[in-house]
Amino acid sequence: MIVTRTPFRVTLGGGGTDLPSYYSQNRGFIFAMGLDKYMYVSVNRPVVGSKIVLHYTQSEVVDHVGELRHELAREALRMHKVESNFEVASMADLPAGTGLGSSSCYLVGLLNALHHDRRDYVPLQTLAEEACHIELDILKEGIGKQDQYMAAFGGLTVMEIARDGKVEVRQLRPSSSDVAEFVAHTHIYYTGAQRDAREVLADQNVAMQKKDSSDHARVSESLHRIKDLGYRILEAVESNNFDTWGQLLDEHWQNKKKMSKKISLSRVDEIYDTVRQRFGVLGGKIIGAGGGGFLMLYTPSKPKTLERFMLEHGMPRMHYTVEPEGTKVVAQMGPGLLSPQQSMALSREST
Repeated sequence: MIVTRTPFRVTLGGGGTDLPSYYSQNRGFIFAMGLDKYMYVSVNRPVVGSKIVLHYTQSEVVDHVGELRHELAREALRMHKVESNFEVASMADLPAGTGLGSSSCYLVGLLNALHHDRRDYVPLQTLAEEACHIELDILKEGIGKQDQYMAAFGGLTVMEIARDGKVEVRQLRPSSSDVAEFVAHTHIYYTGAQRDAREVLADQNVAMQKKDSSDHARVSESLHRIKDLGYRILEAVESNNFDTWGQLLDEHWQNKKKMSKKISLSRVDEIYDTVRQRFGVLGGKIIGAGGGGFLMLYTPSKPKTLERFMLEHGMPRMHYTVEPEGTKVVAQMGPGLLSPQQSMALSREST
C-alpha cells in the first residue's frame, strides 16, 4: 500500500489568467500558496481478486477501469495501464467544492501514488503536466493550470504560463518569522457554501473565446488588471509590505467581481463591507473561482474581535500555515517495502 499527502492551495494573485482561454492569447501569471491542509490518497494491489475498488464519498466496485464513474480516477488509472485488481481510497481535511483545488489535489496525489507503485519516480513538473493533460485535454474541463501545479509543488509558488501552455515555476523561500506575520494577519474563514468551479468559470471562458461578444472586452480587461495586480501582490509579499498586500487584495476582488455575477454572494458582500468599516480589514476575497467556500481577509489589527464577529455570523476561522512542500509519499508498505516505522527501527538497530 502507498499513501500520498497533497496540499490544498490558496491563490494570492493572478487568479483566472491560468485558463487556456486567457493565457493562449496573453500569457498567464499565478502567485499562490500551499496550505497545511491535505488530500490523502492510498493505493493498494490486493493479493487476490480482480476488481477495481474505489472509495471516496461513494464506493465503486467494477470489473474494468472503463466502468468507473469517477472520471479523474478512471483516466489516471488508464494512463498508468491499471486494468484490474487495484484499490484506491481517499480522504481529505477539507470538503470539496470550497475553492481550494480539491479535485486536482486528488488527481495529483493519485498520479504520484501510481508512479511510486511502478517504482517510476518523476519530477513534480511531470506530475503537474499529467494532471493538466487529464483535466484539460482528455476531460475537457473548463479550468486552468494552477491547481495541478500547486498540488505538485506547494509552498509560495510563482507560475509564468506561456501562450503554448508551458509553465515556468519559481518558489519563494521566506523566513519563518515572515510567514508567521503573513499568516497572523491573513485570515481564512469558512462560509459554509459549496459550488462547482466549472460553472463559475464558464462565463469567463465564453467571454474570452468569443471576441465578438459584448462581454469579451469587460472580462479581458478585468483579467489584464488582475494579472498586473498579481505582479504587484508578489512584489509586496516578497518585500514584506503586507499592508500593501491587503490593499491590493481589495483591488483584486473588485476587479474579479466584474467578470461574473456568480463570483460573489450577497451575504458575503454585506459582511465584507461591515468588516472593512468596523474591524480595519484592508482587503479580502472569496478564494478560488468564487461562489462560496472560503473568504480570505487581511487585517493589520483587531484579529480577535474580527474572529468573534465572523463566528457570530456563521463563518469560523480556519487556522493554517504555509505548507512548503507539494505532494509526497508519506507511507509505503508491502513486499520489499518498509513502513516509516520499520525504517526507523532498522536505522536504530544498525547504529
